Amino acid sequence: MGLFDDFSRFLENRLEEFLRNNPHLELEALLEQLREQEEDTLKLIADLQLQEKRSQDQVMSTAQEIQRWHIRVEKAKTANRQDLAAAAAQREAALLREGNQQWGQMQGVKERISQAKELLRKIQQRRQEVQAKATEAQTARAQAQAQQRLETSGWDGRSSYSSGYDDLDEKFRRWETQDELEQMKRNMGK
Repeated sequence: MGLFDDFSRFLENRLEEFLRNNPHLELEALLEQLREQEEDTLKLIADLQLQEKRSQDQVMSTAQEIQRWHIRVEKAKTANRQDLAAAAAQREAALLREGNQQWGQMQGVKERISQAKELLRKIQQRRQEVQAKATEAQTARAQAQAQQRLETSGWDGRSSYSSGYDDLDEKFRRWETQDELEQMKRNMGK
């Protein structure tokens, strides 16, 4: 288990180092994460709006039932049927309690919708900020590459380096990478 944890930590450190060395990739990963959060929040809002509609339907149905029983209470009182009037009044009271609970649940769903919409607004704002930084970084990278091309080409536009030099650079890069891997292997063995 210790070796796996060490290896996992090593990979995480290398990934963090890679992202630090390539900030544009880190911004793109953050943008993708924000897109997913925005999508999830939109789904949540849609689900909550569906719940709100169901709650409203329940409240309306219960209100109609209350109205029906209220009419029955009045009818029974008018007919001097106190036994029916009392039972109908109890039913009406129970329906009122149920309606109040349903109303409270509906208000809770409305509050959650409001919170989800605020979260969505914040996610979209953050995404715009990160998108601006990503665009800025991309422009800076493009300018740096253009500057590098200018520095590596001669005044007549031809490369001042021969293909042999590029081969040498590639050999050094491979050797340095291999040396780094060997160093990491030695460090992991300790």
